[in-house]
Amino acid sequence: MATPRTLRTRARILDAALDLFERQGYDATTVNQIADAAGITPMTFFRHFPTKDAVLVTDPYDPLIAQAVGAQPADLPPLERTRLGMLAALGDITPTEDATARRRVALVTQSPSLRAAVAIGTEATQEAIVEQLVADGVDPLDAAIAASACLAATTAALLAWGTAPSDVTLADLVHRALAQLALEKP
Repeated sequence: MATPRTLRTRARILDAALDLFERQGYDATTVNQIADAAGITPMTFFRHFPTKDAVLVTDPYDPLIAQAVGAQPADLPPLERTRLGMLAALGDITPTEDATARRRVALVTQSPSLRAAVAIGTEATQEAIVEQLVADGVDPLDAAIAASACLAATTAALLAWGTAPSDVTLADLVHRALAQLALEKP
């Protein structure tokens, strides 16, 4: 579990990076500039984020999502458990986290090179979901299919959100995307 100091440092790095990326552009910003703006050393930066792109594409939600998937009734099909779990986890995102995520997503949508980093970040989330479902007795292939389908829908919503009007929330778009996968359409 991350300490309060670690969380504060990560938040300071994220804020400094976002400010610099928005002002200078992602490609023109260096790790050294981010570290200077955050009041840390480059070594400290790399203790918190393995790469510059990780600042934009990693998040602390994988365990939360996996736990929310695991909390769904085991008698539901894997796709429905995953879909409902992701919706439940989404309910725990605060307005501040939502605003920070919008800044991150807007930057990612402006840089095609960062889309590959999004795919790598999505793999970690998929692994967490699959591990949870398999631990609950779901066949590994069925678990991977359920996680992939829900994450593909969520990623599409996330990337659309970067250019959506400011009154549209991430929750709005993710609910819409995951509704496409519902067993029973609303």
